[in-house]
Amino acid sequence: MGFNLKYSKFNSSSILIEWPQSIDQNILRDILKFKKSINSHYFKLKVEVINTYTSILIIYDFTIDNFNDEFLTLKELYSSLSTIQNFDSKLWEIPVCYDDSFGPDLIQYSVTKRMSKSEIIDCHTRNLYTVYFLGFLPGFLYLGGLDPKLNLARKKSPSLNVKKGSVAIGGYQTGIYPQDSPGGWHVIGNSPVELFNPKQSLPCKILHGDKIRFYQISKTDHERIIEEIDSNAFKLISIPHHA
Repeated sequence: MGFNLKYSKFNSSSILIEWPQSIDQNILRDILKFKKSINSHYFKLKVEVINTYTSILIIYDFTIDNFNDEFLTLKELYSSLSTIQNFDSKLWEIPVCYDDSFGPDLIQYSVTKRMSKSEIIDCHTRNLYTVYFLGFLPGFLYLGGLDPKLNLARKKSPSLNVKKGSVAIGGYQTGIYPQDSPGGWHVIGNSPVELFNPKQSLPCKILHGDKIRFYQISKTDHERIIEEIDSNAFKLISIPHHA
């Protein structure tokens, strides 16, 4: 059974489709299936389809003359989708160093949450995360599946310079900053892996629907992996994952 979707005009050449406001894997599967169907339906046209946790934005390369007709086309397309929602994805093991030098917010985070640093690290590495969408920065992964005990609202005053590779928590989400950037999430560690490389044919190998598992490494391991990346000796490995 499908969801009750809301279709609305975003601007003169864009349509917004919205699902119930919840971070939910069933919604994600539904979004990805509909996104694939839209791309297939409009393959002869230049249409860009962008998804978030609970929405799809369709950007046409022309002005839409009749939105009601376009809404009807999309609704018929959605109603024709198969109810089978299994997706093949990849599971990526991501190394993270939680040393204080890499987690400038970890101590205050520990105080605020009334948890020891080891408890925070254990909770953060225990869960399997889902990549819901990419955005904010090229290669920034929005990850759902955070342990509720680690939920903490974004900072009231964002940091002006969050370092590349910073692993952070914002609300019920966690993610990795792929480059130096301002940011309002709580930084608790750093991963040495390259998440985005514009020089590669596929700049970001990790895609929405994929799974992420973090594992703890030492500061020495972090330095070693950076050296291996610089010499092209490090390979980020994935394994098939069936959802």
